[in-house]
Amino acid sequence: MTLDMLSPELLGVGMALAILVSVGVGFLLVWLLVRRRLDQARGTGEQLVREAREEAERVRREALVQARDVVVHAKAEFEREARDKRQEVQALERRVQQREEHLEKKLEGLERREAEATRREKGLGAQEKAVAEQEGRYRELLQEARLALERAAGLSAAEARRHLLQEVEGEIRLETAKLVKQIEEEAREQADRKAKENVIIDDTPEAVVLSGFDPVRREVARLAMERLIADGRIHPARIEEVVAKVQEEIENTIREAGEQAAFEMGVHGIHPELIRLVGRLKYRTSFSQNVYQHSLEVAYLAGIMAGEIGLNVKQAKRAGLLHDIGKAMTHETEGPHALISAELARKHGENEKIVHAIAAHNEDVPPETPLAVVVHAADAISAARPGARRQTLENYVKRLQDLERIASSFPGIEKCFAIQAGREIRIIVERQTVSDEDAAWLAREIARKIERELTYPGQIKVHVIRETRAVEYAR
Repeated sequence: MTLDMLSPELLGVGMALAILVSVGVGFLLVWLLVRRRLDQARGTGEQLVREAREEAERVRREALVQARDVVVHAKAEFEREARDKRQEVQALERRVQQREEHLEKKLEGLERREAEATRREKGLGAQEKAVAEQEGRYRELLQEARLALERAAGLSAAEARRHLLQEVEGEIRLETAKLVKQIEEEAREQADRKAKENVIIDDTPEAVVLSGFDPVRREVARLAMERLIADGRIHPARIEEVVAKVQEEIENTIREAGEQAAFEMGVHGIHPELIRLVGRLKYRTSFSQNVYQHSLEVAYLAGIMAGEIGLNVKQAKRAGLLHDIGKAMTHETEGPHALISAELARKHGENEKIVHAIAAHNEDVPPETPLAVVVHAADAISAARPGARRQTLENYVKRLQDLERIASSFPGIEKCFAIQAGREIRIIVERQTVSDEDAAWLAREIARKIERELTYPGQIKVHVIRETRAVEYAR
């Protein structure tokens, strides 16, 4: 049977069945495909869930690790801050302790001064008692002498009184001069004891004032203090480190300064310790004049003068350069700086001519050689030249005039001369009017009047000279 033999109705039914079968098969295929896709999606979802859980676990573990690191870091930071705070508290405690020790030392010093004042007050009381006894003795002697003179010499009471007063006045002046000398020696000893103290720090508000008798230590303290303040780390270990470093730098500077001075003056073969002392003078001043520059000036001037009069120029420069090295040691050694300088030069192998010139430059010993006179003159020129000691020419001249005016205001003065740039005044008295005892009293009174009326750096030496001349002719 062929398709042509079938009826149209059968063909239609067949086509409908075919379509239905096709649609069913299509729906079946689609359903299978959807189911497959659903199975795949379910597997993928489970895998995503697993991966999400794994990722969440990994994130949780990382968060725990990070949290642990944060806790450890925070703990370390807290411990560091606590350690810093403890160190600050300890530093404050040390500063408070140092301040307490400083106050205790001040209190001890005040107690010592009070005890000294009490002792001196007792001494003054004893001296007043002695003076009162002397006055009583004076009255008794006066009465006895008046009666004796009236009986023996037939003198009037006024004449006897005048004669006796002259004798007693001389005796009292002699006793006064002895007492003044004793007090001056005690004051000098006390000043020497205080001069041996180290650097002192005065905690003035808004400022730190350093003072000390050793200029090198004072410079070390100043530089160390500046560096510590600039650095901000102020604790014992840092202080020791900075001070040690500054001391090393200062020592190098001192050595280089001494070597440079010797090189400039052309002197060689000086002992290294003397070179070091010359360098230390860089931190020493005298009447506001830098002693290092002063030594160079004296060496230069001594060399010029020696060359003019035919002396050894190198010896003159050598003695001039070393003449004040004792000033680098005056806070450690007692005595005049010229003699200290000479002893140091002798100790380190300098020629005796050099040693004598150094010792005589300030008239502590009389100059016996032309070299000594040259060094003395060079020292006086360097110290006395206008501008060397930071004062104007007008003030300088006026001070010299005032010194001579004050000295001339006393009776019995023949001549007076202000010398050594106003550091000394020499007074020649009339020997007929002023006795030896009067000379001591006169020096004291002139010095006191200078102290009351003038303002000046350092000290002024009052030198009273009473000369006795005997003249006779051979015929």
